[in-house]
Amino acid sequence: MIAKETVDKILEAARIDEVVGDFVHLKKRGTSLIGNCPFHNEKTPSFHVSVNKGIYKCFGCGAGGDSVRFVMEHEKYTYPEALKYLANKYHIEIEEVQQTPEQLQADTRRESLFVISAWAGNFFQQTLWETGEGKSIGLSYFRERGFRDDVVKKFQLGYSPDEWDAMTQKALAEGFNADYLQETGLTLKNDKGRLYDRFRGRVMFPIHNLTGRLIGFGGRTLKTDKNVPKYVNSPESDIYHKSNVLYGMFQAKKAVRDADNCYLVEGYADVLSVHQAGVENVVASSGTSLTTEQIRLISRFTKNVTILYDGDAAGIKASLRGLDMILEEGLNVKVVNFPDGHDPDSYVQQLGSAAFKTYIENNQKDFILYKTTILLKDAGNDPIKKAEIIRDVVESIAKIPDSIKASVFLRECSSLMQIDERVLISELNKMRISKQRKENQQQTPQPLPEPDVNAPIPEPEQLADTDEYQEREIIRLLLNYGHLLVHWDEITDTYIAPYIISNLTDVTFADPVCKKIIDRYNASFEKGELPTEQDFIQDTDPEISGLAVSMLTSPYSLSPNWYEKRKIYVKEESENMRATVLGGIFHLKKRKVERILKDLRKELQHEADADNQAILMQRYMRIKEVERGISSFLGSVIVK
Repeated sequence: MIAKETVDKILEAARIDEVVGDFVHLKKRGTSLIGNCPFHNEKTPSFHVSVNKGIYKCFGCGAGGDSVRFVMEHEKYTYPEALKYLANKYHIEIEEVQQTPEQLQADTRRESLFVISAWAGNFFQQTLWETGEGKSIGLSYFRERGFRDDVVKKFQLGYSPDEWDAMTQKALAEGFNADYLQETGLTLKNDKGRLYDRFRGRVMFPIHNLTGRLIGFGGRTLKTDKNVPKYVNSPESDIYHKSNVLYGMFQAKKAVRDADNCYLVEGYADVLSVHQAGVENVVASSGTSLTTEQIRLISRFTKNVTILYDGDAAGIKASLRGLDMILEEGLNVKVVNFPDGHDPDSYVQQLGSAAFKTYIENNQKDFILYKTTILLKDAGNDPIKKAEIIRDVVESIAKIPDSIKASVFLRECSSLMQIDERVLISELNKMRISKQRKENQQQTPQPLPEPDVNAPIPEPEQLADTDEYQEREIIRLLLNYGHLLVHWDEITDTYIAPYIISNLTDVTFADPVCKKIIDRYNASFEKGELPTEQDFIQDTDPEISGLAVSMLTSPYSLSPNWYEKRKIYVKEESENMRATVLGGIFHLKKRKVERILKDLRKELQHEADADNQAILMQRYMRIKEVERGISSFLGSVIVK
């Protein structure tokens, strides 16, 4: 269990923009930073980060919280795991107190898989650097490929001994669970029940998630036997899903964000060579076909992708077919093609770092124009092939969600293909209409429910019979302004939070979460303390922290153009705090009074005794007078 003093240090050090920025590409907008939400698929940013308040909020899916909550939600960590991640990020030494047996038992199975994978990574590295076999075979191979030792260490490359079960026996001897070894794919079991190593006799390429935790491996054989697969990869597990991972993204994410561009290559060696050349914003799909999840991972750091193709003509055409989905996700795609017989790895080795960078800069082409040029060369003068190519190119343009971008490409392609732009526009519209029809057909219409003829018709008052809006407005005022000291004429200097609470002692909050927050304030006041917004953001009750984040964030901000261009000055609510606070208090009281009047009207309707009716009527008139006073302050009109 982490000591409270250490937790406080971690929370104080963790900057929300830095923590979220490790996973999401953020841009400045008004007083907030915005980006695409990592918790749901979106193309228009609705994810806001407030640096001043230390919180994030997505106005699309509702996710929100502080730095710890973000790490927990994004990486599926427990609270202690998230704290340890942040402590490591900010170089804070973890001070732990003795855990109870219950807490020790709470360590998750998923965490065990992480621990075993990290141990295996260390085992492979030690074998590479500290054993005769590792140095003579594994390290020699990496050096022969031209990889510097610092790059080998940075990517934590290793070597697995060419023995039947060396790693497995070592792991079992150190107390690791055989079931977890098999679940990670490090260990296999034969028909006789004997355990053996999956990666024996291979150089090892560890695969990391975005936080740097080791989740899987790729192993390359150094044998020439054609019956032995060249590469073996970790199977799917609770911690490793290959369709969601890009090799090298952990090492590249900062460079991708800084350069606002991501270079996409095919294999492990390509990443290492290009990274070593000084182009560090490079990742690989690890030999698998590019997936939508991998594209969305890139889009969280940049909207620009540059594909570094192998020079093989057949490979180029095969790759072209799979890149339309990058366009469909709204990314800008460029292509760099290498001479025949070369891939990024071999070409950087031949040219050297400086010349390789220059080649990339001078040979980038927009994907649509590149595709058009390549396919037209293949078609030659065959009109049928050319017609097929035109449709193929227009299909790609139809994937682009930005209509302005699509129209620009149509104009460029009409020139390249020597065909009237109007023909391309017509073809594009046909494709989009056809796609829309297919999508509509795939959506199964839901049958309308049969009307219940016996259901009672609700009274108009029942449709809005809740005080939730007014109660949450009070919570918003408390969280945003409760710490402010006010100097109003009719009262002595006081903080806004106690002033609001003292004026609502006669009000019972119906919303359970709002009531919890009011109770927290009252409990703090009894101790002589004034709670801050961070107390509620970091509250262990997710309902309280969730409501606090919602009340402290807004997707809107006032445009400076009102004053700068139109000379219209718009007052902020904080400029007249007395009116803002009293407005919130009296709107809530008005709702409560209206509810009392409604209940009294019902009692009068059902009360037969004349004396009781008179008592109820007197009470009704008194409450009605209170309502008139509140409405007079609020400027409302009461219909008599």
